[in-house]
Amino acid sequence: MPKIHPTADVQSDQIGEHTVIWQCAVILRGAVIGDFCNINCHTFIEGNVVIGDSVTVKSGVYLWDGLRIGNRVFIGPNATFTNDDRPRSKQYPGSFAACVVGNGASIGANATIGPGVCIGAHAMVGMGSVVTRNVPAYALVYGNPARQHGWVDELGISLTAHIQRGCWQNESGKLYQETPNGLIAV
Repeated sequence: MPKIHPTADVQSDQIGEHTVIWQCAVILRGAVIGDFCNINCHTFIEGNVVIGDSVTVKSGVYLWDGLRIGNRVFIGPNATFTNDDRPRSKQYPGSFAACVVGNGASIGANATIGPGVCIGAHAMVGMGSVVTRNVPAYALVYGNPARQHGWVDELGISLTAHIQRGCWQNESGKLYQETPNGLIAV
């Protein structure tokens, strides 16, 4: 059974086991939140949002319709997601841009993720970054606009050992192969 703080406004009945929802969080009807999640205080989650298992959403994060978050994702304080690339007051698009955050990805504090931008599995977005294009799996991106500055493994440790063209190795010897969509563990 989830643990929900008495000041939270939780309208969804699709909250996973052992999930904790802190003070002043607002979760609209229809939102789906997995097991073992930590939804911090002063967060807002719209109804067409799906969050996987073991996800941490830090304070000041608002998750808008169309967002799909994988398992074991970390979203830092005040990270901003957008879902409308031409916003106008009281003029809503037919549908909002979908955004997918892959399993194991980390998004740093105060990063801004543009509408329709996908963050690949295990990718790491640096704090304060402005992400305007898709981020490949295992990529390390930061800056404004965010650019790729390297690769990371599942633990967020930089892959610095370039074994041969397109093949990387982490500190413990695990190999990763470059693909058009980012790295894959081999």
